[in-house]
Amino acid sequence: MYQNGGGCEWAAVAVESGIVERAYPILLDVSRRPVVIIGGGRVAARKARGVIEAGARVVRVVSPEIGPEMPDSVERIKESYRPEHLHGAGAVFAATDNSEVNRAIVEDAHRLGLLVNRADSDENEPGDFTVPALLREGELLVTVSTGGSPALAATIRDALRERLDPNWALMATAMKELRPRILDSGWPIEKRREAFRLLASVEAIAMLERDGIDGLWAWMIGMIVR
Repeated sequence: MYQNGGGCEWAAVAVESGIVERAYPILLDVSRRPVVIIGGGRVAARKARGVIEAGARVVRVVSPEIGPEMPDSVERIKESYRPEHLHGAGAVFAATDNSEVNRAIVEDAHRLGLLVNRADSDENEPGDFTVPALLREGELLVTVSTGGSPALAATIRDALRERLDPNWALMATAMKELRPRILDSGWPIEKRREAFRLLASVEAIAMLERDGIDGLWAWMIGMIVR
């Protein structure tokens, strides 16, 4: 089950893999979900890095051979895949270089009611989710999916990177502090909604760059209570 797949490598980037017939986009909190990755090669290592960067605390890798690219922090089980390896998983990645093994992983995950990603494409036994091309700048996260073309998704992602205003990432980071302030303000819901709309404006982003978070907060309060 050693995965020798090639493919381009990008820093802090996950590339969509597999196919799903229909897709509903979500952002999944993996910090409280044990992640099980079946496979030990470059593709499996990329999956491991991706979920670790997203905050996963428990990542278990199952494969008789595990390559040097695999992050040191993962739990390693050097065994051939068995259905028992999925017990307790919150999300599963089928990332071996054997399509039959990947198919069995998907079938077992579905029987257990688990979300599973399949690294190779299979129209008859696809996984439940794909991993899109990813652009991360601090708290700002932009993803691109094209329905099964990783190369096109990466091209679009790179084009968006060139157009990204760094102040958008600055505001996304500031919102980690400002959002709790708004929610704890005691304002009626209409005022809270107005506050969030104001903070998404071009004027607010310019205010943050010039006066910092406290200056932006004072400006926003002035606009809300006027």
